[in-house]
Amino acid sequence: MWTIILLILSNIFMTFAWYGHLKFKSSALWVVILASWGIAFFEYCLQVPANRWGHERFSAAQLKVMQE
Repeated sequence: MWTIILLILSNIFMTFAWYGHLKFKSSALWVVILASWGIAFFEYCLQVPANRWGHERFSAAQLKVMQE
């Protein structure tokens, strides 16, 4: 169950990292790149444990499908 929860939260963080910067069109590009990478860091902090723990029960393909 924790695997699924962590992957859902991970996907939410990544969505903000990918598209959240579009609200800040007047900001410098390097600022939004750093902000996106900062958000992505927390996404990885959720995704890596989810995949490690989940791989005991699910295949890599199943984990990828759950994340998406």
